[in-house]
Amino acid sequence: MVQSASCACAGRVAPATAGRRRAERRRAAVARPVAVLAPLQDPAAAENATAVLKKLRLITAIKTPYLTNGKFDLNAYDALVEAQIQNGVEGLIVGGTTGEGQLMSWDEHIMLIAHTVNQFGRQVKVIGNTGSNSTREALHATEQGFAVGMDAALQINPYYGKTSMIGLRQHFKAALAEGPAIIYNVPGRTGQDIPSDLILELAAHENFLGVKECTGNPRIADYHSQGVLCWSGNDDEAHAGRHQHHAQGVISVTSNVIPGLFSKLMTQRDDELAGSLGELISWLFCEPNPIPLNTALAMCGLVKPVFRLPYVPLSHEQRERGALLLRAVQQHIPGCKEVRVMEDSEFKLVASSSY
Repeated sequence: MVQSASCACAGRVAPATAGRRRAERRRAAVARPVAVLAPLQDPAAAENATAVLKKLRLITAIKTPYLTNGKFDLNAYDALVEAQIQNGVEGLIVGGTTGEGQLMSWDEHIMLIAHTVNQFGRQVKVIGNTGSNSTREALHATEQGFAVGMDAALQINPYYGKTSMIGLRQHFKAALAEGPAIIYNVPGRTGQDIPSDLILELAAHENFLGVKECTGNPRIADYHSQGVLCWSGNDDEAHAGRHQHHAQGVISVTSNVIPGLFSKLMTQRDDELAGSLGELISWLFCEPNPIPLNTALAMCGLVKPVFRLPYVPLSHEQRERGALLLRAVQQHIPGCKEVRVMEDSEFKLVASSSY
């Protein structure tokens, strides 16, 4: 009987063994790599996307509005972005200096890029400010930005601690390897100029789009003569930069307020209009950006009067001056029904680490 039982089991697998084998097959199926072809892995698609980015004339460094608890006010943000798109803005810098990326956690930063892509990515080019003074942070943030769909990155040179010229070169080459990028040169904030010879070297990289140049129109003209694309980083020089010094366009703060007028300045030469906006532009930079812009948008009723410290609103005297300038162009400020000077008590300053 024992022998007979043994023969009856020949060629069969015990239930426990069969279960183990099924589990192993399932694990193997899950672990098997799946080939995914991302859109930009197509060289033709990548080349076309880069060409579109290089044609942008008006890019707004979009403001980030806040709720009274200091968290993002996405309803107000969406209204601002919609007004930008309706008035000719072609690209957005998300979480830039104007958008106060320096006051955000990286989680907030990437979330806002993702939100912008999800809501508006079919209508406007989304450029995430994912640069950092730490190369490691810049690469990680840029990878995340591209993962959530941004079209390009804005890459600043290492600030505060600064670095050597060799270090600058290595930093930017590492950042450019992640995907299309605009290099941001603003010595007034970083304390270190990116020299022209380094820009010319970086311009040979396939992911180099151009430079947001804040040192002035003479350098922009020099770059143009050597085939390097530039966007003006100075609103007061942007019209001349575009029409006299061959800038591709501008990455603007003022276009948060008057996007339609700035679109006109970038598409056609209008010396009279440019001259008439000079005093408003000057006022919008009477204190470090984005202090005046934040104040202006609150005075126009477009954002809640909430400031994340260390930014605080302009003085009452400056608000009175600004109200006159804003009222002069009020018909060109999308969504603005009234310009108020406001009282100091109406502004809320948020310093809590809980936001």
